[in-house]
Amino acid sequence: MKTDLMTIGLIGIPLVASPIIYLLGRWTARTRRILGMGLAKLLSLLVLVVEGALLFLSVMVWTQGGTVKATIGDVLVGLDGMGLMVGAIAVVLGFCVILFSFAYMKDENGEEKYYALLMALIGSIIGLGCAQDLFNLWVWFELMAVSSFFLVAFYNEQPASLEAGFKYLVQSALGSTLVLFGIAILFGITGTVGLWNIWATVSNHSPLVYVAGGLIVVGFGIKAALVPLHTWLPDAHSQAPSGISAMLSGIVIEAGLVAMLRSLSILAQSQFPAGTVLLVFGCINILFGNLLAFRQVEVKRLLAFSSVAQVGYMLVGFGVAVLSSSYVAAAGGFFHMMTHAMMKGLAFLAAGAFLYVLHIGKGDHAPLVMDDLNGASRKYPVVAFFLSLALLGLGGLPPMAGFMSKWQILVATASVKSTLMICVIVFVALNSVLSLGYYVPMINRMYRLTPSETVAAGMPVNWVMIVPMVILTLGILAFGIWPGWANLLNYNAAASFLYPFGL
Repeated sequence: MKTDLMTIGLIGIPLVASPIIYLLGRWTARTRRILGMGLAKLLSLLVLVVEGALLFLSVMVWTQGGTVKATIGDVLVGLDGMGLMVGAIAVVLGFCVILFSFAYMKDENGEEKYYALLMALIGSIIGLGCAQDLFNLWVWFELMAVSSFFLVAFYNEQPASLEAGFKYLVQSALGSTLVLFGIAILFGITGTVGLWNIWATVSNHSPLVYVAGGLIVVGFGIKAALVPLHTWLPDAHSQAPSGISAMLSGIVIEAGLVAMLRSLSILAQSQFPAGTVLLVFGCINILFGNLLAFRQVEVKRLLAFSSVAQVGYMLVGFGVAVLSSSYVAAAGGFFHMMTHAMMKGLAFLAAGAFLYVLHIGKGDHAPLVMDDLNGASRKYPVVAFFLSLALLGLGGLPPMAGFMSKWQILVATASVKSTLMICVIVFVALNSVLSLGYYVPMINRMYRLTPSETVAAGMPVNWVMIVPMVILTLGILAFGIWPGWANLLNYNAAASFLYPFGL
């Protein structure tokens, strides 16, 4: 297959499939609707299988010294290491979420809208990963924001869901506006929006470069959940369908982070303090994410604040990489991006399974609170096991993948041998231990307390929900025991990020 067709297919297939899925699900006669919705669901899975195959072929092209890029009109798109990382996470996590949603969403009105929007979201994330100029990076960012807004507000008959969606939309629009202003300033300075063209021409130290960099960091930082720009996150996670919560934490905020990293890397010649910015935001995110998680009584809100902290670990890896010219630190940051997607995806799917059997499946849209989990392991041992494994992985305990990704970041930081980096190591390690203070009590509730009335009255778990949890669990354990399997993705992503810095 020609690489230009491969690149166009990666971006175009999910976007073309999205309206087809919607139309299939809109067949009105009951018999046809059942058939149409079934075809729509199968098409959703088939599209992601094809996307996975195209990503695999892209890797094969790379290993033979080729490139995966295409020109559509005057627009250049191409898949590099960061794009491959984002695409792989979006496809794998999206596949698991769609499979989980077969059971979770089966009684909801507007299923066709749900799957169509989810496909558009995945397509926009892959497009963002392939963007080679700032304007199209912004366009894909906007499409991602719009599709995810409708998914966050899917339960639009619930006032809390509408409020969460509105907050998400307003803050996303603010972020997009700031990014657009930053792009306009850079275009005024350089006369171009091409990523590499800007990198080659923005060598002067004009104060406007710092203004543009700041606007872009803040704009993309809203989507990446940088503190204090994270305030949309807990409401969006708690009100969205659980599969969408997994996508928001597992890939949407990571896509925002990758967009920010791309934008910062092209300013490398301007001496914009990218490394310092990333490291400072990373430490702030870790601390505030952990402290805010302690106060939560709703399970999905706790997991949302946990995501704020987990983004901080990634930022520390990237910040150390820029400040110390460390490929290992950058690869560790991307490794944690991958492991977090699996662990947080598993956590939200397991929490979603509990939410469904205890509340939603019975027509009750009440949130899943901590007390609901009391004694849950006795009636739902499989789901309790998966949730526990995800939480322990997020806490950084071996043999889960979360331990290995955090360890790689810490080892890379230790190799710098400076007082500042020693302080960073101590800070990160202590906060990782601190996070166990809100993960372990959740596990304790499931295994040591008497089953709650809610658990006693709960429905059976649909086996379809279990399958994607098994897939994610295997990934978490495999990359925890054999972390070298992830090196192809991690180090290629690190190379794409650090190359503009002369590394």
